[in-house]
Amino acid sequence: MARVEIFTTPFCIWCKKTKEWFKEHKVKYEEHDVSVDDKAREKMIEKSEQMGVPVILIDDQVIVGFDEQALKIALKIK
Repeated sequence: MARVEIFTTPFCIWCKKTKEWFKEHKVKYEEHDVSVDDKAREKMIEKSEQMGVPVILIDDQVIVGFDEQALKIALKIK
């Protein structure tokens, strides 16, 4: 299975929607709260060139924002 990481902040609605979608599809993930984790924030910016959340890393693929279609393709979910 793919390695999934999500970079979030506590009050981000799209982060919550993405995590709910992961739960619904039984996707295991590692979460990084970039509001308190400077190292994670630096990694997120380096990988995505974005400051907005959520940023999702699926192996080496970067998905910015809650993009259900991109997530399905990256995770091979029908």
